[in-house]
Amino acid sequence: MGKISPVSAKYIVHATIQIDGMVDKPDVIGAIFGQTEGLLGADLELRELQRSGRIGRIEVNTETKAGKAQGSIIIPSSLDKAETAIVAASLEIIQRIGPCNAKIHIDKIEDVRISKRQQVIERAKELLRKLVDTSLPDSQELADEVAHSVRVMEIGEYGPEKLPAGPAVEESDEIIVVEGRADVVNLLKYGIKNAIAINGTSVPSSMIDLCRRKTVIVFVDGDRGGDLIIKELTTVTDIDFVTKAPDGKEVEELTQKEILKALRAKVGPEQVKSDGGAHQTDDRGFQRRPQLQQNNNNGRREMRPMTRSAPVAPQRPTTGSSAPLQRRAPLPAARPASPTAGSDDKKTFGKMLEDLIGTRGAYILDNKLNILGKVPSSELPATIKSLNSGIHAIVFDGLVEDELLEIAENTGVKYLIAMGSKVKGTGNVQIMTADDL
Repeated sequence: MGKISPVSAKYIVHATIQIDGMVDKPDVIGAIFGQTEGLLGADLELRELQRSGRIGRIEVNTETKAGKAQGSIIIPSSLDKAETAIVAASLEIIQRIGPCNAKIHIDKIEDVRISKRQQVIERAKELLRKLVDTSLPDSQELADEVAHSVRVMEIGEYGPEKLPAGPAVEESDEIIVVEGRADVVNLLKYGIKNAIAINGTSVPSSMIDLCRRKTVIVFVDGDRGGDLIIKELTTVTDIDFVTKAPDGKEVEELTQKEILKALRAKVGPEQVKSDGGAHQTDDRGFQRRPQLQQNNNNGRREMRPMTRSAPVAPQRPTTGSSAPLQRRAPLPAARPASPTAGSDDKKTFGKMLEDLIGTRGAYILDNKLNILGKVPSSELPATIKSLNSGIHAIVFDGLVEDELLEIAENTGVKYLIAMGSKVKGTGNVQIMTADDL
């Protein structure tokens, strides 16, 4: 007799049976075959269907309670859905099994392929999830990985000391001096190719020569070691700007955003000295700082043009020199006459002030109008106090107030050049605004 299992069947008929009495399983199976015989014709005869393997083994599970039997009937079928439904419906005509009344009810016809299909879908979802999580990176990750590997491969060596350096160190007008090889690699990762490592606190001779020929930004870790490197470099060679990583962080672990933020917040080495080596990067977000370039003719530093974010203040015709102004308080001794700037000096002041528009920055000048350094306007009072002397003029993007004027007078500053002023100049300090220039 051919047989099929529930596993290989297309449909499974589920039925329940209730019998008013006690019967055995063979009695139930015999009643099914006997009472459906000849009912559906020769093509749907249960015995022939089972013999040909189109109907599987009929399973009957019964239990007896209080003298009555009840249970379930399971019939696997490989017929089509219509023939399976006809065979299933024929079971409900059975009304007696042995000497007892019986009732069979078809609960459902299960499509085995649907349950198998659902199992396939769930398993496919699980496999796809594992594939995406473990071995299928997206296109951006692939691009980042390839770009990172290429940039790291670009790291080279400079000088007889074989200092780790980016590929653009030699041809670039500006270089970034960092502490070690890992710092150079991290900058290369974000496309900064003009970095070179000092490899310790001792400055190599090739580094000294390179710093004399280039505009130098020193970019060190936010720790005591970084302060020592800044001190060593300022002692043995010329540097133009200094910046540090945030406190407790190293350059090699900074993100791109942190690196760019630190580079934008660079200041002159004079301010780092005045702060005792404790310069911190800030978040004021200056738009752009002018780069300084050494002029081989006369030793003065010139500013490269910069993009301004605010329009130039309109020029007004000069009506004449201002009348003498009285001191705010009497002085114990006579003061010299108020300094007067020549036309060339005014042109220089005017150009510097124009370059500072929108930056909220300030230039500190010596008596030859050389730029000693650039600082944020908000830090001017502290910077002037720390330098104490040697400042001839200050050009800044802001307004002159009482506190700044008093500090400038006490430290020998001759000129304050600003966008505007809330106070009047004194016998020792001349205030010039954009309208005067």
